[in-house]
Amino acid sequence: MQNNVMVMKNTNGGKVIFISSLVVLLYWLAGQFVDIYHFVFAGAVFELLWLPMLAALFCLPVLAFIFWTREKFAARSLYLYAVLVGIITILIHLFSK
Repeated sequence: MQNNVMVMKNTNGGKVIFISSLVVLLYWLAGQFVDIYHFVFAGAVFELLWLPMLAALFCLPVLAFIFWTREKFAARSLYLYAVLVGIITILIHLFSK
């Protein structure tokens, strides 16, 4: 019974970190390829969110890697995919423009 509870907790945590990684990826892609400042409100929201998104850009892959190691590097883990999305986001952020 406890093994099932641990699997469900890990699955929910994996989903949260993976979805958060995707949100950060979409945020930085929008900043690179969309004219955010065309609309004043969108530009203001973008400016308010840049610092939390920058922190998430570097913290989420580290957290995902830590949780992935706790799952003994399972290949079907969402944490692995969150790490990959985080690395891709960092590379896009570093090498674009």
